[in-house]
Parts: sequence; structure tokens; C-alpha cells
Amino acid sequence: MSEPLEVVDAPELGQPQGYANGIIVPAGRRLLFVAGQIGWDAEQRLVGDDFVEQFAQALRNVLTVVDAAGGEAADVARLTVYVVDKAEYLASRRELGRRWYELMGRHYPAMALVEVSGLLAPGAKVEIEATAAVPASAVR
Repeated sequence: MSEPLEVVDAPELGQPQGYANGIIVPAGRRLLFVAGQIGWDAEQRLVGDDFVEQFAQALRNVLTVVDAAGGEAADVARLTVYVVDKAEYLASRRELGRRWYELMGRHYPAMALVEVSGLLAPGAKVEIEATAAVPASAVR
């Protein structure tokens, strides 16, 4: 097993909630850049209109790419979450937290939230892109 990612949180910034301020990638890992993933299935159909369902599917899609590279959720170093409605994101935080825990456990990468005017597919409400640091020994 390779050395885990190291969380860096500066006390001067206060305690982050649901993310890390920084992540150090130990030597011996390969960086994987995951393209933005929306909440669609293998047939490229949105899983529905529900924000939480789209978020969970987009995160599953990110983790599918990480898995294909030989990594796991704990190898995700950074996420950028794009939403078309920040208010909907904020209103869904409790349920998003439950879904997060199901998929990511207690691992919180460095993260950013960006509100945008639109996404790739009509009806898409969230897109997630990621950077993961997969073990160099992971070959699939």
C-alpha cells in the first residue's frame, strides 16, 4: 500500500467543513486528471432532475475513472464542483453529506465550488472534475 495523501489545514484559516485546504501528494504516485463528469449513466442519459441524484451519479462517475486507473476514493486529491444553482446546492447539503459518506467515506480532498450558467447536457445541474494521485504500482 502506498503512503496516504497528507491533509494540510492552516489553523489561521479556521476548520474547513467538508473539504481540505490542501493536500500533499507523496512521492511515488501518478497524477490522474479526471474530466468533468455530469450525472448521467453509461448511455449518457441524466439520472433524473433531482440535484442530489445528479451529484451522486457525477461523483460515482469520477470514482469510476479513478478505479479504472487503479485508485480509490482516498486517492482523490482535489475536486472542482460546478453547479448551475448555488442555492440548490446549499439547500441540499445535508443529503449531499449522506451521499458523500456513502461514496467517499470520511475522505475530504481540496475542493472548490463554482456557480456556472450552464453545463454540457441540457438539464444537467452539476459537474465534477477531479485530480487523483493513484499509486504508481496500481496497474489495471
